[in-house]
Amino acid sequence: MKIAMIKIQQNRRDFEYDIFSLVKAFYPDKEAATFVEEDNNKSPDEIEAVITVNYENNSVRIEADDSNGKHLMQSADINLDSRVEAKNIIKHLLYDILSLFTGRVLAWGTLTGIRPTKIPVSLIERGKTDVEVRQYMKETYQATQEKIDLSIDIAKRELKILKDIDYKNGYSIYIGIPFCPTTCLYCSFTSYPIAKWEKRVDEYLDALCKEIDYAASAFKNRTLNTIYIGGGTPTTLSAKQLDRLLTKLETSFDYLGLCELTVEAGRPDSVSQDKIQVLKAHRVTRISINPQTMNQKTLDIIGRRHTVEQIHTAFHMAREAGFDNINMDLIVGLPDEDMQAVKYTMEEIVKLNPDSVTVHSLAIKRAARLNMFKELYNEYAIINNNEIIEMTKEYAKKIDATPYYLYRQQNMAGNLENVGYAKEGKEGIYNILIMEEKQTIVAMGAGASTKIVFPDGFRIERIENVKDVDNYIERIDEMIQRKSSFIESNLL
Repeated sequence: MKIAMIKIQQNRRDFEYDIFSLVKAFYPDKEAATFVEEDNNKSPDEIEAVITVNYENNSVRIEADDSNGKHLMQSADINLDSRVEAKNIIKHLLYDILSLFTGRVLAWGTLTGIRPTKIPVSLIERGKTDVEVRQYMKETYQATQEKIDLSIDIAKRELKILKDIDYKNGYSIYIGIPFCPTTCLYCSFTSYPIAKWEKRVDEYLDALCKEIDYAASAFKNRTLNTIYIGGGTPTTLSAKQLDRLLTKLETSFDYLGLCELTVEAGRPDSVSQDKIQVLKAHRVTRISINPQTMNQKTLDIIGRRHTVEQIHTAFHMAREAGFDNINMDLIVGLPDEDMQAVKYTMEEIVKLNPDSVTVHSLAIKRAARLNMFKELYNEYAIINNNEIIEMTKEYAKKIDATPYYLYRQQNMAGNLENVGYAKEGKEGIYNILIMEEKQTIVAMGAGASTKIVFPDGFRIERIENVKDVDNYIERIDEMIQRKSSFIESNLL
């Protein structure tokens, strides 16, 4: 079958990723591909629009053409030796053309990165006023006033929350548990059905404990600030296995400077009384019980395989055990969920009154089944817009939760954002640290990515673990050596 495409034609590959991302933001429901001149013979059979970027000496010319003969063109002088300035000029031109061409305005303007709050955080730290920050973000990125205000408000709250965190001598830990009850339709994370892997979970924990031993030794002279146990679904582990993991952590690391220990209990069908008691006994301070939606029809479509009633049961179980910091994740843009469906979810969430709510805009990744087998799901509408996002914000206010962190992803429904709302003092500190990239995060487990932030705060390096569970178990010594070699060469 021939597919109509948005063709991005360039005469060189400069800023290819940024150009592609911005084009996709204007055409979220279309396929797009980038071609350079030598790739012309690979051009798609049916083209809906062609975006052409040509670099000539010290100038760039951008053109947009469609099959109906519509044509727009703009050009500007650029200096390719000044990469940041050149990139911003090119994105400005491209944004202006695509906005006229499609009749659309993007709330985040030319911003395509996943961490928009890093910009106001950096400017505020340098002593810039709100007026100066707003002017810079408007002129540089063409973001709307609403999104600029949101990013500034969150930046200020983040800086207040992190004021006592030692970036240079402190660090955080991420532990990955890559098992889930089932794989959700939209999910592209490294996860494995627990039913097929339960006989090897202890082997996985054996390998994980070896990696924990190494990290405890390598970072013994630093202060541990936060621990985040995610996945997957950590509560797919049995109570005994959870106890083993949490005991290993608290006997391996000094908790004196620990201000947060989060465990994702994301799937309510994986939560039980004995597991909740284990989490409580090991001083877990924050858990996340994630419904994604409170509409049973949607839960069935996306393959969650649990009931709305199980969400209520898991939440009340945690409350009764004494947990006073419970987060709930929601997704806007799930198949066939309109404004009314999301409103119903928010009304049910308000009744439960969690301590924080994270509202995600659906991002369909390449490896998600919703993308890989999209012909099976064409009948379902993916709906997201600013009105829905604003409605979720108003419902968050009803439980006294205000925005404290945000991030963006590629291919997000509505080209919007993910926002975490929290009551005062109930913010997820780890969430802010990983988004702002201000502190080293030592990540352990299959698919985990360690992020080393150097003392100058500008250089960041990543050390990746293999994603496959079998490979992780078999190659754990190699994973440890990979960390050790880098840390000994760069940090010791």
